[in-house]
Amino acid sequence: MSSEAIPEPVEARPWRADDGPMPRVTTWPERGCPALGVWSHEAWRYARVMGRQDWADGRVFYQVSVDLRGDTTVSVRLYQWPQPGLRVERRPPGRERSAGTAADRGQGKMPRARPRTSSAGPNGRPPTAS
Repeated sequence: MSSEAIPEPVEARPWRADDGPMPRVTTWPERGCPALGVWSHEAWRYARVMGRQDWADGRVFYQVSVDLRGDTTVSVRLYQWPQPGLRVERRPPGRERSAGTAADRGQGKMPRARPRTSSAGPNGRPPTAS
């Protein structure tokens, strides 16, 4: 797809009570968070993902902080995934894919955060009694 054919992504409105059950929200710490590329003003802009919203109807939205104009003014935006003007820039740690997949070309799904397990031992399994 040439840069002339890439439309800027459409910003989404926030969830409202009449949209149904509240979305499931996943957030990441600032360090190691995933990132999207946002097509804006004829350039790909790096956007740090602050959160992912999984709506009850199956739609997925990403809240990002992004400098849309390239002038260092950072804004927070909410975008529905996928859109032609969005692409994967960085996956969360431990979720990298091998080169050559559709996801690595920015055409795949963003990963979900790994579930946290508090009872796991050093080998990733629950501790056993000796």
